[in-house]
Amino acid sequence: MRTTTLSLSTLLLSTATLADTLTFGVVPQQSASRLAKQWGPLVDTLKEQTGYEITFSTAPNIPEFEKRLSEGEYDLAYMNPYHYTVFSQVSGYRAIAKAKDKRIKGIIVARKSNDYQSLEDLQGQTLAFPSPAAFAATVLTQSDLKNADVEFESDYVSSHDSVYLSVAKGFYPAGGGVMRTFNTLPDVVKSQLEPIWITKPYTPHAIAYHPRLRNDQANAIQAALVSLQNTSQGGQQLKSLNIKGFEPASDSDWDDVRALNIKILE
Repeated sequence: MRTTTLSLSTLLLSTATLADTLTFGVVPQQSASRLAKQWGPLVDTLKEQTGYEITFSTAPNIPEFEKRLSEGEYDLAYMNPYHYTVFSQVSGYRAIAKAKDKRIKGIIVARKSNDYQSLEDLQGQTLAFPSPAAFAATVLTQSDLKNADVEFESDYVSSHDSVYLSVAKGFYPAGGGVMRTFNTLPDVVKSQLEPIWITKPYTPHAIAYHPRLRNDQANAIQAALVSLQNTSQGGQQLKSLNIKGFEPASDSDWDDVRALNIKILE
C-alpha cells in the first residue's frame, strides 16, 4: 500500500456512505478503563472522519492480545514493534501509521526512596515485566540486563500499569516499561518512581490493518490518523496519548526491529 497521504476530503467522499463495522484493537499496556478513556475519543474521531463504524477494543492481557492478532480478530490494531514484525507475517497485518518524530525506548523504573540507581544494583533481584513479548518494556530491558551480566528473575504482571503499581507499592525493586506509558501515569504513582535505565531507541508501535480491509478503507483511515494533529480536538486526543501526531508508515520501517532476530513468539 502507498504511504503517501491522500486528500482527506477526497477519501471521505468515497467512504462516507459505507456502513462497515471495524474493530480497532489496542495493545493492553495499561488497564482497559484507562485505554478506553485515552483511545475511545480518538476512535470516535476516526469514525466521524471516515464514515466507518469503528469500535474500540483491547484484551485482558498482552498474551491474549497476541492470540487475537494471530487469529486476525482486529481489523485495525495498535501493536508493539515486535508484534508487528511477527503478525505482519502470521496474519498479514500491514502498517499505515506510526507516532511522528518518535522512537520507542524501554525503561527500568525503581522507587525513588530505594538505593537502586543502576543495572548492577539489581543483581540477583526479581523484577516485574508486562509480558515476555512486550518489546521495549521486556525484550529490550532484559537484553540490556543480560549484557551487563546482571542475573535476575522475571515476574510477568500483564501490563505496564501493573509493573508501575507493583514497584510503587514495593512488591518489586524495579520493573520494565516505556516512557510513553510512564508519562501518562497519575501523579500519585509517577511521583514515587524514577527511570534508572533507558534502552537504545527503535521504530515505535505500528497502527496496522488486516488484509481483509480494502485499500480505499485503509487509505481513508490513514488520512484521518495523519490529519488528527491539524485540529484542536485531535490535538487534545493525541496529547492524552503522549503522542505528537501520526505519520504514514510502511512495512520496511520496522526493519531495525527485524534485525534483532527476536524469536519469542515463534
